[in-house]
Amino acid sequence: MIGLMDRHLPTTEAAVTACRSIAVEYAREIEVTHDIGADQISRRSAAGIGVTTEPDGSLPHEAFLEFGGLPRMTVRLYPEDDALITVEGVEFLDLPRDDVPAFLRSVLDGLAYVEGRRFPPGYRMVVPLPGDRTYTEHIPMLGPHS
Repeated sequence: MIGLMDRHLPTTEAAVTACRSIAVEYAREIEVTHDIGADQISRRSAAGIGVTTEPDGSLPHEAFLEFGGLPRMTVRLYPEDDALITVEGVEFLDLPRDDVPAFLRSVLDGLAYVEGRRFPPGYRMVVPLPGDRTYTEHIPMLGPHS
């Protein structure tokens, strides 16, 4: 399974396959929703009515994956080779699609962590990846109505 982490994921379907393999490996349920066609994907809301293809004739493919269990995680794979991963409500925007498997493994292996400080107040979720790379996102402060 390590090979899935290191290879290029040229399509949304290849990334979905890699995520399904990770779900099996970690005994997690996974639900996948596919949106195919320019009139269906979230980033092409400006596509004309009935337009399903890109200008080059291809069908853009976007997928939304929801993992069961804790931590709660979702992945939205975009046709532009990037992804949005949400972990317990913290959004990691514009991740390269090729980093999705390594990111998921880091979270599921318990390598991701939260760090914070009193002044200035704030918390961040940190997800380390192989090769001394990390993704860090600010965790919004919880208000009195949260």
